[in-house]
Amino acid sequence: MREIDYTDYYWQDKKVRLRAIQEEDWESCYVSDFDTPARILLECAIELPTTLSGAKKFVEANANFSSTNGRIMFTIENLDGDSVGGINLNSIDERNGTFSIGIVVDKEYRGMGYGTSAMKILLKYAFLERRLHKFNDYVLEGNEGSAKMMRKLGCVQEGVRRQVVYINGKHLDFILFGLTKDEFMETLSKET
Repeated sequence: MREIDYTDYYWQDKKVRLRAIQEEDWESCYVSDFDTPARILLECAIELPTTLSGAKKFVEANANFSSTNGRIMFTIENLDGDSVGGINLNSIDERNGTFSIGIVVDKEYRGMGYGTSAMKILLKYAFLERRLHKFNDYVLEGNEGSAKMMRKLGCVQEGVRRQVVYINGKHLDFILFGLTKDEFMETLSKET
């Protein structure tokens, strides 16, 4: 196969590249499911033990943008081609122009800016190509890394949904964040 020139590739910035989930991603999916603290923050629940067949089914159901659950699922790669996590555009409401994004960065790659970079690429796509207007999301109480990333992206903390999930014997809050297209564009203009 010819070498790919990513110089002007839309789905890439100076840190990461977004690509379709591929069949061979099942192993990375399986291994990341053993990071219980991260899975709790992502799924807001204690999950049953992971299985090889479950990881393979997940990848099969979402490979090559084949998902039928309304999510557009991507693998996040660093520029060396290593899979560093996953991200998806979800909860898309075309009528009202709202959406959400789910993201997980594998443990060994956290704190390197990969998540923020991937979020910017997907926010740009949602706002400038899909013509969506408002990003709405929440962070589980105690997820300081994601809350910091939301603020770094220019998101505004819009409120708290108190004691909405029960995990490990405790009721926890959702910290609500939002970002409009205009706020995102303002943040982008400050970077250039």
